[in-house]
Amino acid sequence: MKRLATMQRLQVAGLELFYQNGYHNTSVDDILKKLDLSKGAFYYHFKSKEEFFISIIQNLIVQKVYSALVQPIEGKEDPFSIIERSLDASLETAEHNFFDNGFALSNFIAETQGKDPEVNTYLNDILKIWEVALITSLQKGKSDGYVARHVDSDGVAAYVISAYIGIRLQMASGNAKNLRYKFIQQLRAYFRSLVPQAIH
Repeated sequence: MKRLATMQRLQVAGLELFYQNGYHNTSVDDILKKLDLSKGAFYYHFKSKEEFFISIIQNLIVQKVYSALVQPIEGKEDPFSIIERSLDASLETAEHNFFDNGFALSNFIAETQGKDPEVNTYLNDILKIWEVALITSLQKGKSDGYVARHVDSDGVAAYVISAYIGIRLQMASGNAKNLRYKFIQQLRAYFRSLVPQAIH
């Protein structure tokens, strides 16, 4: 139990450091300093910084993305309103985060692309989970009559993910409340164009 608690404490602090400073700009020494740990104590738990970061991806990042963006839309009736609500709730959390640096998952994907293939694969797998959840929700929405038959579910999912990543980046630069409001308004208008004509 004690080892698990130590690992959890290390991972939470590590994620905070990586998120604020970037994966490559955070050294093991930075982590040790923040946690007041010896090198021996760190290497008792993890072989390397990469292994430590992968453990953070597997235990914290996947959980954060799943609980905020995947779980809320699974098996629900009206995909558009539920996707909109999940994005808005996530943006609201970011809006009130004083240390907001954008969407952690996409930041790390961009930073490790072409440099850390193993780490990048783990991160992209999380993005894939979200994408599959969106596509599944939209396909179910077609069967249930909430989404027009001609809608390209894969294309809508790709658009939603790209738009969300973009607005999170913009919000981190300031004016978060206004940007969030505008984003949700436009997303709502876009979704309205994808419902069957009978619902209009």
